[in-house]
Amino acid sequence: MDFAQHTIDIARRNVTEGGRPFATVIVKDGEILAESANRVAQTDDPTAHAEILAIREACTRLGTEHLVGTTIYVLAQPCPMCLGALYYCSPDEVVFLTTRDAYEPHYVDDRKYFELDTFYDEFAKDWQERRLPMRHEPRDAAVEVYRLWQERNGGERRVPGAPTAA
Repeated sequence: MDFAQHTIDIARRNVTEGGRPFATVIVKDGEILAESANRVAQTDDPTAHAEILAIREACTRLGTEHLVGTTIYVLAQPCPMCLGALYYCSPDEVVFLTTRDAYEPHYVDDRKYFELDTFYDEFAKDWQERRLPMRHEPRDAAVEVYRLWQERNGGERRVPGAPTAA
C-alpha cells in the first residue's frame, strides 16, 4: 500500500466533507495501526488535529504511550502542538508530504498569538517575553505532587520504560 497516497486521500475526503486539509497515518510492521483526518472543524476542539487523534488511537491499540517501531505519515509539516506530541511518542520516523511554503498560497492558519511564520521563535523566548500572556504563581504544594510521584515510583524520576536519547 502507498501510505503517503492514503494520507492524501484521507485529507482530500475530509475537505470534501467540510473538514480541514490535514491527515495522519501511523504504520507499524507494514500495516496501518491508526489513521485520522483533522477533526477541529467538526468537533470545535482545537486539539483535534490529525496527528493527535491518530497518536491517541495508536497508543490505545498498543497499550503504550511509546510508538517506537512506527512511521508516521502527515500531510504537512506538523504544527507546534503536533510536533511536541510526535517527539513525545518516539516514532522511528515522521514523513511529511508538503511544506508550509508549498501550501501557504492556499491555506493560512494564523491565530491571536500564533502565526506559523514566527511561532517557533516564541519557544526560544523566556516565558515572560512570549506573546501569550503567562503568569508564574509559585506554590510549594505543586512541587509536592512531583515528590509524591517520585516516591510512588521507587524514587525514580523518569517514566518507566520511556525511550531515552542515550
